[in-house]
Amino acid sequence: MTGLLEAQDVSVRYGSLAALDGVDLRIHDGQRHALIGPNGAGKTTLLNVIGGSTRPHRGTVRFDGRDVGRLGPAARARRGINRIHQRPAVFPTLTATENVVVAALPRVVGRRRWWPGGRRRAAQRLAGPLLDQMGLTAVAAVPAGHLAHGQRRQLEIAMALAGRPRLLLLDEPAAGLSAIEVGRLVELLQALPRAVAVLLVEHRLDLVYALSDTVTVLRDGQTLAAGTPDEIRTSPLVRQAYADGVA
Repeated sequence: MTGLLEAQDVSVRYGSLAALDGVDLRIHDGQRHALIGPNGAGKTTLLNVIGGSTRPHRGTVRFDGRDVGRLGPAARARRGINRIHQRPAVFPTLTATENVVVAALPRVVGRRRWWPGGRRRAAQRLAGPLLDQMGLTAVAAVPAGHLAHGQRRQLEIAMALAGRPRLLLLDEPAAGLSAIEVGRLVELLQALPRAVAVLLVEHRLDLVYALSDTVTVLRDGQTLAAGTPDEIRTSPLVRQAYADGVA
C-alpha cells in the first residue's frame, strides 16, 4: 500500500561519517509515527531530509506519490509538509493572532505579491479557531515574545496548522517544557485532526508511547527496529540496546 510519505534507501554522509545509511520510512495518512534513538542516531538528519533542508547522497523521498527530492523547505511546505523545530520559531514583536495570520497568508493568497484586504480577513478568520484549539485565546493580543515557553510552543503548532499541512514534523517538541506544560502538549497533540499525519522525534519515551501508533528506532544511522509502541517496548533487541546504553 502506498504511503503519504515514502523515504527509500536514504543515505547522508558528512565526510567519512554516515549520518544515515540506507534508511526506509513510510508514513500513511493520519498516522502518528515516532523516531527514537540515541544522540547521533540520525533522527534529526532524517527530519531534515524529509523537510527539504538536507539533500541525501542516495535515496528518494516521495510525498503523495510525487518525488520531492529537488524541492526545498518552502516548496515542500506548500505541498503539505510543515516542521516544528526544537526551539519555537515565532515573531516575538507580533501578537499571537498576528503570528498565525502571517503563517496562514501564503496558503490563502498563494503566490500573489499583494495581499487584498479580503484575503487578509480570511487569514484572520482562521487565526481565532486555531488559537482556541491551542488554548491561547486569552493571550491572542499578547506579543509572542512575552509568552511563556510552553505557550510559544503551542503558538508554533497553531502557526503550522495554519499552513494546512498533511504531514507535521515535530523535532523534540517537549524540550524545555515543565511537567505541566508537557501534559498540556500531549493533550493538544492527541487532539490534532486525523487529516494531519505526524512524524515525531522525541527522547521522552512516555510522550512517544502516549502519542504514536508506530515507532522506528534508529541507531548509528540505520534502522534498528520498527513496530507498535508495545512491540518496541518489549523488543529484546531494543531493550538490549537500552541496557548497553546505546539507545
